[in-house]
Amino acid sequence: MAQIEFLGTGTSTGVPQPLCTCEVCNSTDPRDKRLRCSSILKFDNTHILIDCSPDFRYQAMRAGIDHIDALLLTHAHTDHMGGLDDLRPYCTYDPMPIYAEDRVLNDVRTRLPYCFMENPYPGIPRFDTHIIAPNTPFSVGNVEILPLRVMHYNLPIVGYRLGNLAYITDCLTMPDETIAQLQDLDILIINALRHTEHISHQTLASALSVIEKLAPRQAYLIHMSHNMGLHEEVSKQLPANVKFAYDGLVLDF
Repeated sequence: MAQIEFLGTGTSTGVPQPLCTCEVCNSTDPRDKRLRCSSILKFDNTHILIDCSPDFRYQAMRAGIDHIDALLLTHAHTDHMGGLDDLRPYCTYDPMPIYAEDRVLNDVRTRLPYCFMENPYPGIPRFDTHIIAPNTPFSVGNVEILPLRVMHYNLPIVGYRLGNLAYITDCLTMPDETIAQLQDLDILIINALRHTEHISHQTLASALSVIEKLAPRQAYLIHMSHNMGLHEEVSKQLPANVKFAYDGLVLDF
């Protein structure tokens, strides 16, 4: 049995959004409080982090994460990798393996050059980088992982399939090859930003269309903005096999 915990399920500004006084940002329902997107998957004693948001320090403490065996990055936008420096405590004894596409790893080196110096300052996070490619599986421990191409408007990024679970974020469209790789899922995790169209993210309607096409046994929506509406109210409009994920939700699969 494996497990996933949603550390954050919000979009780049989080929810509540600064300076906003809408009903979602003022909601007292904890499911409407959304940190930036990140999740941790646990396979026996192998713990795999997907993305490392700017809220990671708080997320890690709240979830009681005691170790991380690898980090999978979907892309190089700050809301998905802005917490890399907060991995310091998890790199004390061994470098943290990071799996990402080559251009994403280059971005990591550019943003955190002090982590890759020949004689680094003591205490900084240390990373062991691994280049991945879509549709080329790799393993972390005994866990096989399949990267999948999705498009964030014109930016090629990756999602991941781990067994019968797939994690897709920041997707606007996906190629037919990826759709073929997302069949027969127990759990599909996929982004849905809001109700109205956005240049680089799926709407709720477009996410539901993808879910209907892929027919997973259960789907969970992530990367929501405050414009999605209240969790309690909008949840009632979703199909039976679709739910909004929320921060702190834990699923077995």
